[in-house]
Amino acid sequence: MANLTKLDFIALDVSGTNYLSWVLDAELHLASNKLGETVKENTTASEQDCAKAMILLRHHLHESLKSQYLTVKSPFQLWKSLKDRFDHQKTVILPRARYEWIQLRLQDFKTIAEYNSEMFRIVSKLRLCGEDVTDEQMLEKTFSTFHASNLVLQQQYREPALPEANATSSRKGSGRYHGSPQGHSYGRGRGRGRGHGGRGRGRGNDRGNHHNTWINPNIQKKMGSRQRINMRKLQMEIFAIDVGCLDIGPVPVVRHHI
Repeated sequence: MANLTKLDFIALDVSGTNYLSWVLDAELHLASNKLGETVKENTTASEQDCAKAMILLRHHLHESLKSQYLTVKSPFQLWKSLKDRFDHQKTVILPRARYEWIQLRLQDFKTIAEYNSEMFRIVSKLRLCGEDVTDEQMLEKTFSTFHASNLVLQQQYREPALPEANATSSRKGSGRYHGSPQGHSYGRGRGRGRGHGGRGRGRGNDRGNHHNTWINPNIQKKMGSRQRINMRKLQMEIFAIDVGCLDIGPVPVVRHHI
């Protein structure tokens, strides 16, 4: 017999395959209705609150489960019985989720959107089973599973910006220039630039190098780990846009570091 009122979340299946997600939804709804204490041992909740909790829990059970626990009157006893019966699902789901994580490869998907969807599905299952998956691990998984034909692109997105490389390039054409120009700059020929140590003069053929600016070393030193992670995320977003728009697979792109 179908439920007479709309469900707030998916009912617990008789097989218990959705128990982990069901118990999370049930906890949240009990808490939102100030009924969280009703499923705790030696609760001091009132009979009225316990009755409300039983109605909510039974309403979100499969009809067969309702019949099996027909004589249970306490929300704590019902909660404990379901936990003892179905909580072993972690031991079933976790090995499968770990296997899927190991087999996950960016090169096996046609689009970045499909890859991201599958990655977050697997990560969600791992976290639900108590496994911690960090942002760094997800980024490393993505970078390490690029197609073999895109090793250069893989390295480009894996490595952070190197201010020393840009500073070396700038010194070749601008003497002692280390930072942002504080005077006039020219595309070619002779030019003057004021650096941190004074004036510098030199001849070079670099065109518009200051437009491809790397991170200022002083700023990079002040960046925390979270900011560096966000920078890598930005790089991945640029990569995703390139691939998604062109729909031709991973391609090398010119990035502007800010």
